[in-house]
Amino acid sequence: MRETEMRLTEISTALDSVRARLAAACLAAGREVSDVALLPVTKFFPASDARILYELGCREFGESREQEAVEKVADFDGAAQTGAIDDPVRWHMIGQLQRNKARSVAKWAYAIHSVDSARLADALDRAALSALSDGERTKPLRALIQVSLDGDPARGGVPTGELTPLAERIESAEGLEFAGLMAVPPLGSDPDEQFEILRRAHLLILESHPRATELSAGMTGDLEAAVRHGSTCVRVGTALLGSRPVISR
Repeated sequence: MRETEMRLTEISTALDSVRARLAAACLAAGREVSDVALLPVTKFFPASDARILYELGCREFGESREQEAVEKVADFDGAAQTGAIDDPVRWHMIGQLQRNKARSVAKWAYAIHSVDSARLADALDRAALSALSDGERTKPLRALIQVSLDGDPARGGVPTGELTPLAERIESAEGLEFAGLMAVPPLGSDPDEQFEILRRAHLLILESHPRATELSAGMTGDLEAAVRHGSTCVRVGTALLGSRPVISR
């Protein structure tokens, strides 16, 4: 019990700190705090940590490993069935995804932030349509294109000059809803420069896809820069849960 209480205090303090950082970043950028969502990233950490964040008011979580996410979704579903939690939770897939995992992700994800090819978009579209038909979801899967800011295919993402065809592909998919763009600046780069590139790419996409308003950008180390350049969702893990993965459940 004492260990659980200590973890609750630790996460609560961290969450207050991150929320304060986000509020200060919005103030400095002349933006409303309500314009930028905080997405806690719970990958590598146990479902118990996500449950603590839920108790502290969080209702959306980011995961990057399909199997780990499935286990946490099942944990929350079980808690909902017993009445331990009563508000719905939205799960976001934020990591790179193989096409053979599309069917699983379409069952539990509210949104995926890492669509980086037409083949993946098509696989997700088929999977989401199947999930809609089977009653496993009630709305299309929200899809964000992952933008490559350095052109390195190993890191995933679509170069800024090649976004339009994929955006049109997603926009026309019945099982998907084109929500916007996501990016991670290359290590060692200037985040302000990289997020400005992303912002300009987003403005161009909005000209032909005005509903794709989401810009998923910014993490623990660069959320302030991301907010300055229009991020609508910062994905924060380390500053909330720590740098060492917790293995035990």
